[in-house]
Amino acid sequence: MAGRAKDASDGGRRRGGRGAREPLSTPVAGGLAQLLPDPDRPRGWTLLLDGAPQSHVDLDDPAHLGFEYQRRLGHLIDLAAPPGRPLRVLHLGGGALTLARYTARTRPRSEQQAVEADGELTRFVREHLPLERGWRIRVREGDARAGLGKLPAHWADLVVADVFSGARTPAHLTTVEFLAAVRRVLRPGGWYAANIADGPPLRHLRAQIATAAAEFGELCLLADPAVLRGRRFGNSVLIAGDDEPPVAELTRRTASDPHPGRVEHGRALDAFTGGARPVTDASAVASPAPPEGTFR
Repeated sequence: MAGRAKDASDGGRRRGGRGAREPLSTPVAGGLAQLLPDPDRPRGWTLLLDGAPQSHVDLDDPAHLGFEYQRRLGHLIDLAAPPGRPLRVLHLGGGALTLARYTARTRPRSEQQAVEADGELTRFVREHLPLERGWRIRVREGDARAGLGKLPAHWADLVVADVFSGARTPAHLTTVEFLAAVRRVLRPGGWYAANIADGPPLRHLRAQIATAAAEFGELCLLADPAVLRGRRFGNSVLIAGDDEPPVAELTRRTASDPHPGRVEHGRALDAFTGGARPVTDASAVASPAPPEGTFR
């Protein structure tokens, strides 16, 4: 471990205890990792990396999802199987393991693996925001695409991609070849879900939809209307599989969120995608950097 977190001199602070209300920070491979206390939740924390918010965790209530895009991914987790049935979930990108915690709390006995390139970040998170005993969550250190190759075929009910390096998704995780590796790991009827960050003119988002359409037969997109209209930079959730996602229920839940979103599917999604072409390993670039001031 490269360094110890600042302001973490007692056990309560080190383990996210109820007295841990001072910010924590440490250098990690990806920059400066910070855990900021949530003033509204006694054991709530927000993880930042080089000032960019990554995720939120409430140790008292792991089923609480504070970020909109994570709430939308949570809707898919809720609808992936009957309530309470365990799932096998692969998380590409670990961060604070927010969605893995959510799945473990809402679907006990689920088997989950997370692949996170920044081992120092994982150790920082697990020291201060420990996982509950009995949760079947394994975290592997390494590249997300390489991690796909280490899992058996048809292992996962869900593959969730939420990978950012310097607030950008690496190029090799945006391609048809990458999604072919995802398909190999998904069971028949399983779904792939990706957090995609983009802003006007939304070239990256449209290209990612076209890329998923080249590999999977059914797609839908969950996003803030302002993002879809190209008015601001933000996160969208793309869901893909061979079976149609539960569009009607996703639409109802997304419209009922604290910050209501839209679900695009079918012809409307095709129209939004326009003439975008699938991305290959030969043509891939990283997702666009957020505009200056996005996280202020």
